[in-house]
Amino acid sequence: MLEFFISVDKAIFRFFNFTTANPIFDFLMPIITNQNIWAVPILFTVLYLAIKGGRRGQICAVILIVAVGLADYTSASILKPFFGRLRPSHELTEGIRILMGKGGKYGFVSSHAANMFAAAVVFSYFYPRYKKSFFAIAALVAFSRVYVGVHYPADIIFGGLLGYGLAWVILSLWVIIKMRELKRRADWVVY
Repeated sequence: MLEFFISVDKAIFRFFNFTTANPIFDFLMPIITNQNIWAVPILFTVLYLAIKGGRRGQICAVILIVAVGLADYTSASILKPFFGRLRPSHELTEGIRILMGKGGKYGFVSSHAANMFAAAVVFSYFYPRYKKSFFAIAALVAFSRVYVGVHYPADIIFGGLLGYGLAWVILSLWVIIKMRELKRRADWVVY
């Protein structure tokens, strides 16, 4: 049964990596997936929230750092070594297009997907008006990982679920703290 799912995963990977290939995506997807390009804007966003975002922005920034940090650590340091599933860029030798570096040896689960979906959940909680945009960006980054040849679809699906779930755990803890503090009439939790 597991072999069947792995073969389906590889077939879907080949479809998105090879069959849907086009010059526009070949240009855009490596940019979208390159964390080095996005590191500075993300850092400025977090700093902006902490400095200019008021109490809502400050609390959002702290929870964002905790949720994304937990998602990144769990995916990269616990699950990837535990499962040891090779990335397609390390496993497949024919019929694959690698549009950037091969990435680390293991790919299950995708840290990019986990981090982006964790961020989307946190941002959506604090700024629900932009929820669709946050999740569209997370989905686009996750898809880009398959398109550029460094992750299987299962890697990004389970990475996204991991980030989504961990972010909600952190937000649930925040809500418990907030409710406790509101009962004590503390105003630092009000935004």
